Amino acid sequence: MDKVIFLDRDGTINIEKNYLHKIEDFEFIPGVIDGLRILQDAGYGLIIITNQSGIARGYYSEQEFHELTKWMLNELDKNDVHITDVFFCPHLPNAEVVKYRKICSCRKPLVGLFEKAVKKYSIDLASSFAIGDRIRDISICKNTMCRGFLVGESEDRNVIEAVKTGKYERVLYANNILECSKIIIG
Repeated sequence: MDKVIFLDRDGTINIEKNYLHKIEDFEFIPGVIDGLRILQDAGYGLIIITNQSGIARGYYSEQEFHELTKWMLNELDKNDVHITDVFFCPHLPNAEVVKYRKICSCRKPLVGLFEKAVKKYSIDLASSFAIGDRIRDISICKNTMCRGFLVGESEDRNVIEAVKTGKYERVLYANNILECSKIIIG
């Protein structure tokens, strides 16, 4: 695999809901499935990179995260969208659940999960993109040739404006994944 789209989950693929972990609460953002299919059909692998601090906070279990992920991947598969892999960080330095209490290199904005994906799939970052609703979700773009998109309105207004006015190198703004896909494909 040489080119991928790194995708945040909450606020990027699904509507942001605090510590989402129940299938009945999951809602795809309108246009996301079409956008992912466009990117996939253009030859991009799709890899989800997600922080899941709700696990460390004790709001839901790792098993519940995996159940929701399995359901989401199945729904995407039904729509001919195939996710290559999902990488997640359940850690927090001050976690309620001791098992997850640590300072790690995988919690975005750190790039440990991105690096793990690059190594596992031999990804060409110069041909790849990262998409997320927070600037931390596209942190791989800061010191690599990976390009990124900040999407939606979740991020601080000043950061959104800075992205829109070109103050972040290799990062553009788009309303959603569908819009990103049209820009990427050109």
